Amino acid sequence: MSTANLTREETAVRSAAVTLHTVHVDLDVRSAPDADTTGFATVSTLAFSASTGETWIDFLGEAVDDVEVNGIPQAVEWDGSRIRVTGLVEENVVRVHARGAYSRSGEGLHRFTDPVDGAVYLYTQYEPADCRRVYPCFEQPDMKARWTFRITAPGGWEVLSNGAETGRTAVDDGIRVTFAETLPLSSYITAVAAGPYHRVTGRWEGERQSADLGVLCRASLAVHLDADEILGITRRGLDFFTGVFGDYPWGKYDQILVPEYNLGAMENPGLVTFTEGYIFRGASTVAQHEARANTILHEMAHMWFGDLVTMRWWDDLWLKESFADYMGTHAAAAVGGYPDAWVTFASRRKAWAYQQDQLPTTHPIVADITDLEAAKLNFDGITYAKGASVLKQLVEYVGVDAFFAGAKRYFEAHAYGNTTLDDLLVELEAAAGRDLRAWSAAWLQTTGMSTIRVERGEHLAIVQTPPRPHRLSVGLHRLDHGTLRRLAALDVDIHEERTAVTLPVVPDVDLILPNDGDRTYAKVRLDERSVDALASALSTIPDALTRAVAWSALWNATRDGELAAARYVQIAGTHGPAETNIAVLADVVGHARYAVEHFVPADERDARRPAWLETAWQAMTAADAGSDAQLVWARAVGAAASTCDDRAADLRAMLDGTAPAPAGLALDPELRWNWLFALSATGHASVEDADAEYSRDATAKGRSSQLAVLAARPDPGVRAVAWRTAWEDQALTNEHLDATISGIRAGGRRDLVARFDEDYFARLRAVWEQRSIEIAGRLVRGLFPASESLDPVDAWLAANEDAPGALRRIVLEQRDHLARDLRVRAAQGLLGAA
Repeated sequence: MSTANLTREETAVRSAAVTLHTVHVDLDVRSAPDADTTGFATVSTLAFSASTGETWIDFLGEAVDDVEVNGIPQAVEWDGSRIRVTGLVEENVVRVHARGAYSRSGEGLHRFTDPVDGAVYLYTQYEPADCRRVYPCFEQPDMKARWTFRITAPGGWEVLSNGAETGRTAVDDGIRVTFAETLPLSSYITAVAAGPYHRVTGRWEGERQSADLGVLCRASLAVHLDADEILGITRRGLDFFTGVFGDYPWGKYDQILVPEYNLGAMENPGLVTFTEGYIFRGASTVAQHEARANTILHEMAHMWFGDLVTMRWWDDLWLKESFADYMGTHAAAAVGGYPDAWVTFASRRKAWAYQQDQLPTTHPIVADITDLEAAKLNFDGITYAKGASVLKQLVEYVGVDAFFAGAKRYFEAHAYGNTTLDDLLVELEAAAGRDLRAWSAAWLQTTGMSTIRVERGEHLAIVQTPPRPHRLSVGLHRLDHGTLRRLAALDVDIHEERTAVTLPVVPDVDLILPNDGDRTYAKVRLDERSVDALASALSTIPDALTRAVAWSALWNATRDGELAAARYVQIAGTHGPAETNIAVLADVVGHARYAVEHFVPADERDARRPAWLETAWQAMTAADAGSDAQLVWARAVGAAASTCDDRAADLRAMLDGTAPAPAGLALDPELRWNWLFALSATGHASVEDADAEYSRDATAKGRSSQLAVLAARPDPGVRAVAWRTAWEDQALTNEHLDATISGIRAGGRRDLVARFDEDYFARLRAVWEQRSIEIAGRLVRGLFPASESLDPVDAWLAANEDAPGALRRIVLEQRDHLARDLRVRAAQGLLGAA
């Protein structure tokens, strides 16, 4: 195992012997504007107590120049990831001078040059263990310290860190900025950003405290930044969280939107980073604004869950991510201005959890994380969405007031410390007055989910496999002149495999919907009469959450090969255009396209693709002018048109301006690139078209989109060049790699890429050893062969039992996705057609 891949056992030994007090970081990034300069100077001064004579300090960079222990120079012993320090006494000060490397993969200190104006921007991203790429540190969450930063940067730049700025002086070729010492933090949530960022300032005035607010982005995106909306959500969120959890601990609250970001956001206290995807350059739906609000509130919840109280090791990653995922939705519904946030959660987040929980690599919410590579892969649908789902159940079980009271007790007992599952359960049990160990065993420490169905008869019976404790509602709905109306909702507690529901009279109902209201975490199966009722009148159900649960049940049955893919697509085409919740609509449209591309047998696909494209086209043209639904369907047209050229002439005419777009539909850069990609994938766009579009949108997003359009051309030589570029060109940024991969996969053209299958498996071990896990993971997932056989992947797995565990996990997950697609396709003939 590489020394860069820290294990739980060895870090536990280190933290038992070393108590970290303070870290002073001196960072010089004046080299950043020079495109020919890759490195930066970094100095760490660490003060700590030790009960051992030696330990190691983590650093991944270009060089370690010198090491000083308690004022005495020491020979540099560095293996590329660990710096050995010896001669330790009870109290120590170690100073390390080193040189780091700027990143283009979003790991460590990322360096970006804006193609619009040539400006250079820097920001850091560390979770779970990339702080060591920027300054020498103890890279484990249970070694917290008070951090002080001094950053030397080019003049005129904004320079930021976790703490408030305390001083700024002129130096040669730049400025030196110092920051206030932080309260105790783990290394992975320290942060630095520097560059000519555009800043909008604000102020939050709470009942007991106040804070300066900032929203920052690249200067070239300032015109698109809706800072007032972001600041409004931020103020409401701080009011809410300080009301339930106590004072905000971190002073200022800056939020910075950064380019080429690998995540949605990161909860660095005092300097939260977000993807630039939350800056809307053109038309945007209410669902996009809701997603951004949810993320803002999710990261704000981390100021307590994760930053104030931090898990001891990554096994308990859920102690921050599950809670933040739950709290983001709770706060978005309560104060964020999105009362339907739980509808989106039921449709989108749970779909992610259900999918992840059926993989062979699923794991308990409280996971067994042995090392950092495993930790990297556990930022998944189990840790986030399943964890949030079972917390939603827990809140209902113990009550909202008891839950928040227990959380507040937890923060008071463990502020600035590190915890495990037991620490939280103790405080929740004290507040709720009940034992939660059985709940924990059933939900946090198991894998998989129940499938729940209702059997009709003289009495209803709820059947679940495997059995777990659930509290749920069963909705009884009747068709009344073409409209589904709820007659009753039965609240039931179930524990066994079969539970009879005794009623004086069971009304004759058309739709019986288990988990109506989405109160539990389980897959729902509907009987045939219920499916028929939904096929007839799903969109007439007035309650959006009920519709979301119904759509989810239909999709899960389709994914499991129990409902014909063609029937799901038919229901989506019938009732999707009437769906008023835009997040649900976007999910339904995405699922329908996936069903066409992955679940319809190959010999039927060419017939199904034009039909779905026409469904999307008609829905787009029929939608209200300028509506969110119109935009969702316009994007769906682009996705469908990448595999079918029936509307190529119409798309070309609209893009060229020789035919009008539907009234109210803005052909902004995002939609233009979407449609041009489709034209390229079907052979209706040229290099000149891509270049002309880039001249209209000469931005970072425009450049990535241009690369995707160029790689999507359905020419064997073009795809071959793109294939080699993806694997071999290490100058590609993360976003440019993603664009290249999307071009290679464009149009589902197996005839153009099947010849690369053998090369894919031949490259896996080398790319994992030579590239970062972020880049290698993109390649392994994105270029996995969508073949008609599992034999090649099974052969690789058999021959590579000694491959790194994280690599095998990704390959196993991709194998499972392919195996499911093959099983569902094979089942279609037995299920019948729509």
